[in-house]
Amino acid sequence: MTTVLTVIHLLVAIALVGVVLIQRSEGGGLGMGGSSGGMGGFMSARGTANLLTRTTGILAAAFMATSIALAILAGGHSKRVADPLAGPMPVPAAPAAPAAPATPAPPVAR
Repeated sequence: MTTVLTVIHLLVAIALVGVVLIQRSEGGGLGMGGSSGGMGGFMSARGTANLLTRTTGILAAAFMATSIALAILAGGHSKRVADPLAGPMPVPAAPAAPAAPATPAPPVAR
């Protein structure tokens, strides 16, 4: 489930970036509209702006929804955080000291 939601989230994010880059800014930017006809006369500049604005809003809402869903799904896998009302967290026991060697090492010949 998380993998499918992550893939959808990435596709929505890429589409959102693409739609934002297509929009015409005040300085021209990468906008589709313009005096050259834009989309081949399919829509007016105002209709194109309304369509892109609506598409941006829908993609932004989908992005937020998938973000919240992924955060909720990831919430069950987090480690326990110290709760100030529950008292201190238990401290793990210290590891045991290493055992001494059973036989002494042989002398080194020189």
